[in-house]
Amino acid sequence: MHREDLLKLLDDHETHFMEEAGYVQRARRWILANPKIFDRKQSTHVTASAWVVNPDCTRVFMVHHGRLHQWFQPGGHADGDNDVMRVALREASEESGLDAEHIRLQSQRIFDVDIHWVPDTEVAPAHGHIDIRFLVEADDGLPVPGSHESHEVRWIALREATTYNSNRSTWRMVEKTRRLRRALQQGQSIDAAAAGSAGRRARRFA
Repeated sequence: MHREDLLKLLDDHETHFMEEAGYVQRARRWILANPKIFDRKQSTHVTASAWVVNPDCTRVFMVHHGRLHQWFQPGGHADGDNDVMRVALREASEESGLDAEHIRLQSQRIFDVDIHWVPDTEVAPAHGHIDIRFLVEADDGLPVPGSHESHEVRWIALREATTYNSNRSTWRMVEKTRRLRRALQQGQSIDAAAAGSAGRRARRFA
């Protein structure tokens, strides 16, 4: 996967949410303008994360970040790896402590896009993330040892996820998961359900 592949994924991404459509357009502009967009040394750079749900989409896996002291989905820096799908799956495995064979990508499509600012920490100055999220499934019956990067890891009931992180992007992914669950219950395939839960294609602005 190269910049062009990520741009194609963004072009194909669909969303019901106006703020996310804006993020998609901003992400495209940054990626087109910066050939080193996958390098964390850039003041704004691409990251990837995994929205990890259990098989019936009633629970989501979250980690309590060791430096930011907040609950998030697993994710991290690309560190020069321009295959964001691979980065998301790697981060899901590393941060959960689950073997990669237990982490299943549910769709080749992007699940969510977010752009946010990360404050200063002891290891890095403030910087911007273009976070590309993918839908991943894992068995919530398996033990999850976590990793040294997190204070705690936990499977959380979907209806309670926004009490752990109340930001708009978590709410957006919870809402998409609710729609996805309804579509799966109606017999749709995972790709069709994921596309339907995402919404309309983000309109490209000049």
